Amino acid sequence: QPRLVESGGGSVQAGGSLRLSCAASGRSYVDFAMGWYRQAVGKEREERKFVALYSFSGGRTYYGDSAKGRFTISRANAENTVYLQMDSLEPEDTGVYVCGAGQLGAEFNAWGQGIQVTVSS
Repeated sequence: QPRLVESGGGSVQAGGSLRLSCAASGRSYVDFAMGWYRQAVGKEREERKFVALYSFSGGRTYYGDSAKGRFTISRANAENTVYLQMDSLEPEDTGVYVCGAGQLGAEFNAWGQGIQVTVSS
């Protein structure tokens, strides 16, 4: 199980930007991938939504509908590290962002602790 360390996040006004980082240490796998999910408290439920994913084997990226056109996931210079650049943030983006890692095509087997992102009007 890779160990994940997340950084970034914080509080920003609507229209602002943040950049999240996630670094994975430990064993790397074929088709290694890292991604981000957002945990938000709904009206009565806790929800987790897919945000973005990066595949190290092919450099492919995937985005959730709410992230397309505003967020960009990319590989960092450090090994097994990804950035999530979040632009044009909206209050609806508020939540705890959790980094995951594992093999592409399989359920992630490693997760970070999550970092808070708060967007105010």
